[in-house]
Order: sequence, then C-alpha cells, then structure tokens
Amino acid sequence: MANRYSTNYRMNRIFSDDRAALIVPIDHGLVWGRVEALEAPVKVMKRFLKEDVTGFMVSTGIVKQSEVMLAKAPAMARVLAIDAFWPTSAVETGTGTLVASVEDAARLGVDCVKLLLPWNVTDAEKVLYCQRIGIVVSEASKWHIPVMVEPVFLNTPRSPEIIEKELEVARVGYDLGADIIKITFPGPDATAKLVDELDIPIVVAGGPLSGDAASTIKDIKDAISAGAQGVVVGRKIWQRPEAEAAELIAEVAKITRENYTRHW
Repeated sequence: MANRYSTNYRMNRIFSDDRAALIVPIDHGLVWGRVEALEAPVKVMKRFLKEDVTGFMVSTGIVKQSEVMLAKAPAMARVLAIDAFWPTSAVETGTGTLVASVEDAARLGVDCVKLLLPWNVTDAEKVLYCQRIGIVVSEASKWHIPVMVEPVFLNTPRSPEIIEKELEVARVGYDLGADIIKITFPGPDATAKLVDELDIPIVVAGGPLSGDAASTIKDIKDAISAGAQGVVVGRKIWQRPEAEAAELIAEVAKITRENYTRHW
C-alpha cells in the first residue's frame, strides 16, 4: 500500500488533473553528444523555466548542474534518462547500457526514470533490454519511482508498418512493468488505440525538427485530443529561433489545457 501511494505521489507530480504534461527533453547529449541548439543544456532549461511547461527530461549531469535552479521551481517534474544506445546509426552492431541506477535517481530526487526499448536490434540485444528493464522496474518499486519506457525503431524512417510495430513494442514495455509509455506520435487513431488498450499514461514524443510550426501544433493537438496524457517535445521547439520557440511553446501549453481529458 505504501508503495502504491508513494509512486502515485510522483506520478501526480508528472501528471495533473487539469492539463496534459508538457515535458521539454534536454537529455539528447547522452546519445548524440553536442546537439545543435542544445550545446548548453542548462541554459536551454533556464529559458523554458520561464514558459508554461510542466517539467524536463534530463541526464544525471544536467540534474547536478541545475539542482539549485530547480530547487527554486519545485513544481517542475524531472524525468531522468538512465540508459543510452550507441551508435544509433548502426543498430545491427550497436549496444545499449545503463548509465545511471534507480538508486541514483532516488538520491537525485527526480520523479521518474526513462529507458529506451529499441526493437530493430539483434535478438541478443532485445534480451538484454528486456532483462534490463525488468530489473529497473523491480528496483524502482523499492524506491517508489515510476518507470517510463520508450519503444523505438532506431534510425528507421517512419512508415505505417513501423508505426504498427511500435505499438506492438509498446505492449512489450507495458508487460515488462512500465508505468508510462513514451512513443513518437503515431497519429490520432493509433494514439487512441493505445490509450484504450493500456491502462497507463501514454505520452507522445515530437521527434526531430521537421515541418513548420503549424504541423507541430496540429500533431500535438491531435495527440492530446486522442487521449495522450502528455507530450515530450524538444527539438521541434528549441531548435527554432528563440522568439518563435517561445510563441510555439505558449501555443502548445494552451493545447495541453484546452484539449486534455484525464484517462488514468
């Protein structure tokens, strides 16, 4: 009983009753190093702290360097990426590993841990990922920390077939014990299907910068209207000019309030 309530405390820091979560990811350096417009991630965090966002997806280093700043903004949720995969450009020979532990997450005071679940990898790598996630879920239950799992086909063009496969891998993550599924926006119908099938929050990721601001707004509105409990949007916003990014994040925030229906 204590475990359930403690985990719910953190879940309700991530998700509120009156809006969808709006999480800005700035953890990209774990996999890609020095990403354009994210060369100084804590400065990016400082910019978006002024906006109507609900939290950040971070790495251990970012947590350490921003702890004083975030102590002054206690309402902000933090999702800690605790694994990585290298290289994403050669998934047939790449490998994943943990880069932080659940105990680290508890010590750092974050609200959730996040792991990838790549599926266009070797069978041996799939085994390692499933084992790793299972162990993390077990450890997280001891520390009362929610686990977010992200099914993904690395370095693969998105197509209807890939999107359908991602939905299948989302079910694998669910059965491994995920508390939250993060998935690149699969379209409104697929989002609604996933929300209907899985009794845990679904959050959608924006992916790389592409299209104009209007297409980003439309995708986010469609996702939340379809039942997504949050959006994790970074490059589509902070890789734009600062003034445009500020306008766009304000519009996204408005959508997270006006189009939201709680589903858990």
